[in-house]
Amino acid sequence: MNFSIFPSPIYAGKQIKCHYENPVTLSTLSEQLCRYLTELDPYGQKEIAVICIGTDRSTGDCLGPLVGWYLKKYPINFSIYGTLDEPVHATNMSEKLAAIQQNHHTPLIIAVDACLGKLESVGMINLGLGEIKPGAGVHKNLPPVGNIYFTGIVNVAGYMEFIVLQNTRLSIVMQMALLIANSIVMGVKKAQRKRDDLKKRDTFLKNSLC
Repeated sequence: MNFSIFPSPIYAGKQIKCHYENPVTLSTLSEQLCRYLTELDPYGQKEIAVICIGTDRSTGDCLGPLVGWYLKKYPINFSIYGTLDEPVHATNMSEKLAAIQQNHHTPLIIAVDACLGKLESVGMINLGLGEIKPGAGVHKNLPPVGNIYFTGIVNVAGYMEFIVLQNTRLSIVMQMALLIANSIVMGVKKAQRKRDDLKKRDTFLKNSLC
């Protein structure tokens, strides 16, 4: 699903891009996600909700549901919205966003979606701070979503986007989805360890002053 990216003015420029075949992409994305999570929620008081946008009816647009499907296989401590069995798409997007706000106290939302781009950018994974607006590139008026976003450029933009998405290679989409899912799991774990270390340091300093 093609879209426009709307980073918050505060976070302008805070986006990284990595190709899924680069051997350091997993460590790079997970480290950056850790930084974003601890910056937005230093003490781990917010509930993480990952919303994986797309549909299993289109090869290119199933990146999000595949990420959700992979995440369901891990023992995780955050919520997932959008899988192959229960995708989040244009029809139910507003309903799912309302459910996230209702089910979670001050949620920190990680949005995942596919997009189209330049030929030389196919295979790139973007990770950034701010919202994405799903559907903008295919003329759908959907609400913006996310405090953090992962987007994967699955094919070339510019002409007959729906057909391009239908004719995207599943192999590439699956590899990108697995990489994003692993990055999320590792990034969340790294953020928790970082917060635990911070709490230990604060406790040590407090006891030292007593």
